[in-house]
Amino acid sequence: MKLRIASIALVLALAPPLSAAAGCDRGHEKQAQSCAAGTVFDANTGSCVTDPTTS
Repeated sequence: MKLRIASIALVLALAPPLSAAAGCDRGHEKQAQSCAAGTVFDANTGSCVTDPTTS
């Protein structure tokens, strides 16, 4: 009986941190990268590069 109570207590103690870690990205919107005029964001390099369509 003591083992059963201890097991239930352990599950209840670990449930909130585990559920928070699983959904840590909820409620946050992704922000757009701002680049200077004439440049665009290149997802491969993670930086702004010259816009090839403006040449």
